[in-house]
Amino acid sequence: MIIARVSKHAAAVVALAAATSLPAAGQTFPTDDPVIRAMWDEGMGAGSQVHGLAQVLLDSIGPRLAGTPGYESALEWALRQYASWDVPARTEQYGTWRGWRRGRTVLELTAPRFRQLEATMLGYSPGTQGRVEGAVEVLPELADSAAYQRWLDGLSGQVVMISPEPITCRPRENWTQLARPETAQRILAMQDSIARAWGRRTQGTGRNFLARLDRSGAAAVLSSTWSAGWGVNKVFDTDNVRLPDVDVSCEDYGLLYRLAANGQGPRVRLEAESETLGERPAHNLIAELRGTELPNEYVVLSAHFDSYDSSAGATDNGTGTLMMMEAMRILKATYPNPRRTILVGHWGAEEMGLIGSGSFAADHPEVSEGLQIGFNQDNGTWRIEAIRMQGFDRAEAQVQRWLDQMPDEIADTVAFTSPIQEGGSDHTSFSCRGAPFVRLQSNYPDYRQYTWHTNRDSFDKISFDDLRNNATLAAMLVYLASEDPERVSRVRSPLPPDAQGRVPERPPCSTPRRSWGQP
Repeated sequence: MIIARVSKHAAAVVALAAATSLPAAGQTFPTDDPVIRAMWDEGMGAGSQVHGLAQVLLDSIGPRLAGTPGYESALEWALRQYASWDVPARTEQYGTWRGWRRGRTVLELTAPRFRQLEATMLGYSPGTQGRVEGAVEVLPELADSAAYQRWLDGLSGQVVMISPEPITCRPRENWTQLARPETAQRILAMQDSIARAWGRRTQGTGRNFLARLDRSGAAAVLSSTWSAGWGVNKVFDTDNVRLPDVDVSCEDYGLLYRLAANGQGPRVRLEAESETLGERPAHNLIAELRGTELPNEYVVLSAHFDSYDSSAGATDNGTGTLMMMEAMRILKATYPNPRRTILVGHWGAEEMGLIGSGSFAADHPEVSEGLQIGFNQDNGTWRIEAIRMQGFDRAEAQVQRWLDQMPDEIADTVAFTSPIQEGGSDHTSFSCRGAPFVRLQSNYPDYRQYTWHTNRDSFDKISFDDLRNNATLAAMLVYLASEDPERVSRVRSPLPPDAQGRVPERPPCSTPRRSWGQP
């Protein structure tokens, strides 16, 4: 056992641990630490609150795109929730962001036949100011940028398709598993060939083509970013200021493309409602349990609070948000007077470029300087299967000792990795400053294909058994890191050499944008 003493804080929960339920049948504890046992009972038993919290956040409040009323409502809800647990929490403004409110999107095929189409505006898209109807036109293949400009100058009320034709909306694994090998090879080769040809076509449009299209006489823009799974599209945001920018499902986009390519005169009617709200204050939410012995040393839980808004943002990053909220609730109930200060950062505008966490790290250098360790979670719903060390490999043995003190059911799926790609989420805002900040990783391929930034990232995708497990794991990690008499090593292993044998330098910390208008 790494902690040679039972601190005065741990002793305070002995009575609680004795009064709580016994472990599940067959469950063993590798330690007699009363706090670990109390955390197990609090997080894995009937007292878990993750299901109820998820239902309110994801169903009632919904998506949390930066600058929207949904994000602001979620902040207010989280503050009330922390207050109900007697956990001090606050919002911190780090800048401003463009305000926007989504309304309905209705896209209909009106010729050569009628069909209701599955479609939604991209985030921050302008609306139509009523209904618009126009002929559908595919982005043509032209000689050069000048030819494209002449084409743009001739647009008048057309609805322009700017994504390639989808040959199939079946997942690739369907073809490889169920079709004859030669059929699968042909279909997939055709799909890849079309994507490459479209890439060459869009390169030929010239610089700032989408901005030039936005200024044209077109009525709307249609695109489709299929996520290679049944019924799933990625739906991001747009910089358009005039043209409604609409994502269309793979199946319906393919229908429109074929009708247009075969000269069958497709027309669509679009009604897209949105409201621009001007620059809005942008906030992080910080919850804190102040350390009693080492208040200037920090253990940080981290998860971004914002999401894209074509669905509920359940696994990106509702589950990370709920995991850290529940971990803090467990900590308050079982370890209310920590040795080191415990912070939870619910970061804004991660999706816009790590803006909330980057701003906090820049504004609070004392946290990075005093960091014992940070734990970030930003993907999916399944059990934590890896702790990505982000190059802080000398700390692996220390973290493993913490895991060794947990019940097998909590930690038996966890392995360590230190990937070549170390960025991608809010941990980077601190690790770039030399602070040991690691990533708690769930299964990635499933998340990346089906729920990451998609129109299917909804409440029903959550595995609540795993979410309870992950929240309890996080609480135990924080407790053990807080109590550990040893500081976590800040030595970072070099990046692996490139193909030429050169060892690359890690990029410096970026300067976060503090407003939408800032370049």
